[in-house]
Amino acid sequence: MYKIIVIFLAINFLIIPQKKDPDQILQKIVANFEKVKDYEVDVNIKVDVEFLKVPESNAKIFFKQPDKIALKSEGFAMLPKNGFNFSPAILLKDDYTSIYEKEEILNDHKTAVIKVIPLGTNADVILSTLWIDEEKNVIRKIESTTKINGTFTIDFSYDEKMNYPLPSKMVFLFNIDKMNLHSGMIGEPETKKKSKASLGSTITKGKVYVNYSNYKVNKGIPDSIFEEEIN
Repeated sequence: MYKIIVIFLAINFLIIPQKKDPDQILQKIVANFEKVKDYEVDVNIKVDVEFLKVPESNAKIFFKQPDKIALKSEGFAMLPKNGFNFSPAILLKDDYTSIYEKEEILNDHKTAVIKVIPLGTNADVILSTLWIDEEKNVIRKIESTTKINGTFTIDFSYDEKMNYPLPSKMVFLFNIDKMNLHSGMIGEPETKKKSKASLGSTITKGKVYVNYSNYKVNKGIPDSIFEEEIN
């Protein structure tokens, strides 16, 4: 009887698709990113928001584990706060529950679709859906719903020749409140500003295109770089 039960369970295991462990997949991308102790990178930023005329800008981003990050620019630079630090450890730093949803092809890449639900009441993000490339152990796409700033989506592209899990391009699609622009962004246009009263309170879509180049990874970055607080 015991052998029959064992055989029955084995057959069912082979026939019935087994769902993957989402926590195991998430921890693999965190471990992969931990190879990056620090980095410095040049970024080109293009902002596409209907009611803003924002000039294309160039800046440098500095990162140091576990969560130090700085944006340096001689002129004006504008980035969404939610997409500024793409470290998976930041996304998963607080308690959460995760659910494996399905497998999906995304831009010719096979991905595992995982939902991450933060626990507790302090987190701004209510729900995130991650498209994870298990072969490369990188996040290809994030879609998050927040309490204050609506839903945003981030698409990542990677240079296949890159030895580290760092993107070559990021496209950030977000909802933006004309009355509360500064709360969701780093930086604010210095020219052609309109009064907040004249903008109205309509929610509109925005896109930010960020191209990364000239990565310097694990070369060592002094803490003094991060002393100036990002507003």
